[in-house]
Amino acid sequence: MSVVVVGGGLAGISAALALQEAGADVTLVEARPWLGGATHSFGRGDLTVDNGQHVALRCCTAYQGLLQRLGTDHLLDVQRRFDVTVLRPGGAPARLRRAPLPSPLHLLPALARYAPLSAAERLRAVWAAARIRSLDPADPVLDGVAAGTWLAERGQRPWAREALWGLFVTAALNAEVDDAALGLSAMVCRRALFGRADAADIGVPSVPLADLHGGPALARIEEAGGTVLLKAKVEAVTADPKVIVDGAPIAADAVVMAVPHEAAARLLPAEALPDPLRWPELGASPIVNVHVVYDRPVLGLPFVAAVGSPVQWAFDRTVVGGLRGDGQYLAVSLSAADRWIDVPTARLRERFTRELRRLLPAARHASVTDFFVTRERRATFRQRPGSGAARPGAATRAPGLFLAGAWTDTGWPDTMEGAVRSGLTAARLVRRHLEGVRGR
Repeated sequence: MSVVVVGGGLAGISAALALQEAGADVTLVEARPWLGGATHSFGRGDLTVDNGQHVALRCCTAYQGLLQRLGTDHLLDVQRRFDVTVLRPGGAPARLRRAPLPSPLHLLPALARYAPLSAAERLRAVWAAARIRSLDPADPVLDGVAAGTWLAERGQRPWAREALWGLFVTAALNAEVDDAALGLSAMVCRRALFGRADAADIGVPSVPLADLHGGPALARIEEAGGTVLLKAKVEAVTADPKVIVDGAPIAADAVVMAVPHEAAARLLPAEALPDPLRWPELGASPIVNVHVVYDRPVLGLPFVAAVGSPVQWAFDRTVVGGLRGDGQYLAVSLSAADRWIDVPTARLRERFTRELRRLLPAARHASVTDFFVTRERRATFRQRPGSGAARPGAATRAPGLFLAGAWTDTGWPDTMEGAVRSGLTAARLVRRHLEGVRGR
């Protein structure tokens, strides 16, 4: 039985591999010259640059399963214990580190000593955390509530929402806490912070994303007998089903559309789409990454977070990026980056090199040898109140046509984990469909 997967991001790769393991003849079609979708790398002089900084938590089990399939799981460096240094201008660094205690006690000692918050704010944060643990993220009522509103009603003032809750919610949902949907925010907090004690341990790739995802996926699919079409333009999908690629139809027993929601709505036949079509309500939220190369080391940790500053997270990319010499390459990741997405590079350089000097004392004596910016205007869908109701399931109204992508209803935020889970769900529905085709 033949299956065409449209889209070579993590959702499409996951679907393709799972279907190959089930015995399907898979053709993967990708418009770009690489696989990996929103996780790719490019060259800049002697540097290898990722389009954005991606991390995975230990609770991202589907994503780690994908890496195991690709044989690259050893290239994700996962902390032995959740440990984040938090910088703030004019203040001593703070540290959030889980204790060797069972959940939810494992984070209480760190919260009790978290210097950016006052003692009263820490007590209120513990009470809010206890309340959020009691929420059911799948409750549709929570989808219509803003996380910031809910937290404010439970004593979390603006600074606490930024300096504590924003560290995790903004990075996970690509949305400011006050604008984020409560259901997804609760899911992140319950799963990562208040689930298993080791759930929030952070994993950072030790190689460029192209070597972690795209390259190994291409090799694995082709080695298993699949076909990968790169730089291939999909013009339409019919209900037969057929996929029109560069003017030529490719017939299949099933098709998985693992593309952004705008592309899926444009390419699928009308009879496959819901009425009314709510996918446009999902919108898009940007991420900006600021890349700074110094002539000397300025950060002695693999990554840090920051509060009270436009810097959110900064990562040491020196080894992964292949920087030679005595310098250091940092990538500053800015989620929910509406305020930065259209700012000229020169202004970003002025602002962020100044901020890094405020946060990193060693940067005050270092020279910047290179500075550049990567912008993902449509990095994720906008995970605001009401967005959950607009996320579709994997099945469409047309038999044989299925959806995948982190924007579909996975129960997870728009993340690498959500993308992989969507691909696995689509593959499972395709297998069920093919069993019905064989039985006729």
